Amino acid sequence: MPWLLNLAYGLLLLAVSPVLLYRIVVLKKYRRGWKQKLLGQLPRFDAGIQRVWFHAVSVGEVIQLRTVVDEMKARCQDCEIVISTTTDTGHSVARKQFPDDVVCFFPLDFSWSVATALDCIQPTLVALVELELWPNFILAAAKRRIPITLINARISERSFRGYRCVKPLMKRLLRRVTQFAVQNETYAGRLKDLGAPAERICVTGSIKFDHIQTNRDNSATLALRRAFGIHDNERVLIAGSTQQPEEQYTLDAWLALRNEFSDLRLILVPRHKERFDEVARLVESRSLPLIRRSRTTQFSESANKHCLDTINDRSVMPAVLLLDTLGELAACWGLADIAFVGGSLTNRGGQNMIEPAGFGAAVLFGPNTQNFRDVVEVLLSNDAARIVHSGEELRENVSELLLNPQLAKQLGSSAQNLVLAQQGATDTTVGLLTGLIDDHFDQMRDGTRRAA
Repeated sequence: MPWLLNLAYGLLLLAVSPVLLYRIVVLKKYRRGWKQKLLGQLPRFDAGIQRVWFHAVSVGEVIQLRTVVDEMKARCQDCEIVISTTTDTGHSVARKQFPDDVVCFFPLDFSWSVATALDCIQPTLVALVELELWPNFILAAAKRRIPITLINARISERSFRGYRCVKPLMKRLLRRVTQFAVQNETYAGRLKDLGAPAERICVTGSIKFDHIQTNRDNSATLALRRAFGIHDNERVLIAGSTQQPEEQYTLDAWLALRNEFSDLRLILVPRHKERFDEVARLVESRSLPLIRRSRTTQFSESANKHCLDTINDRSVMPAVLLLDTLGELAACWGLADIAFVGGSLTNRGGQNMIEPAGFGAAVLFGPNTQNFRDVVEVLLSNDAARIVHSGEELRENVSELLLNPQLAKQLGSSAQNLVLAQQGATDTTVGLLTGLIDDHFDQMRDGTRRAA
């Protein structure tokens, strides 16, 4: 099986090489970590020490890991932590989120790269976030008797249909996984249907809900409020994790509402850092003042003066605020009275709407939220969010919520209460992980005694 996978991966890499080269040379992406990705040359560690290797694909998964890693360190103080990611952006955020831990790139799923990577890290346990099923990696870990667990596991309906086409292969692969910590019963049922042993599946809930910040007076949110010069008597509309043309929709809505709601501020947060300059140009093309978060340390005094001028003179057009830094969106949602969660009026599949819900913002998103289907179902069934189907509906809903502050408050309170009620998955997940570590060391000691 490994050599067939190597051949398939090699052909795929060859097929996409023109696009890959274009992105490397022209877009300056994917330039880091090729020795780690292709050859598996990760940092080397000594054997015999408790070490957990967490793999998170990109930014969203990395941020989810924060609570799990903190709890893991609290329970296993001698345990070393390694964090790997697939994307450059995820790697950058991981280095910022986990400054005291080793951060590296996950190897491509060639047999030689995963074997070298496992020999370098020598993990006691591997924890893959959500549904990272790489056959060569899982088979190589199982061959070394390294426990593998999927945490916060989810399998979308679309992925489920695809995996069912290769069900015999999936069954063989899933039986190599030691433990599945699954978000809900629906995902558990899909994994069982594909061949995962039922006794290895534990429904833990979603760690996405755990340790979600609910206090708007936290230091990170207050720092953003000061940097952007937002005053207490202003209301804030945030469009976060957006893609083109969602920034345009939100900007149009804000401009249409400005005359009626002069206290309304707008913060735009594009999903990808490569679009920060593009969105800045979009704002400036409308001849609107702009404050970029990346420059607030240099220009905070003038930015705040502009905002004070706006407060004192409603004829002054307030600056549009652009959060063009990584890792600050979670705190920025704490500024929102109304939150539009992007990637949902495009075919992206939606982005994380739990963070603005936790702060009690009135949450809006588009109809394309299949990546967060379970979360969306819970929010909608509890009247804790609204769907908008177009830029015009976005404007109409924002207008309604501004005209009726009590309705906005009710929507936000329902969302916040729901988040608080869903918490607890981290504790269960870490309990499973520590149990697997203990079982692994017990088996290792038994094997040593038998050999003696």
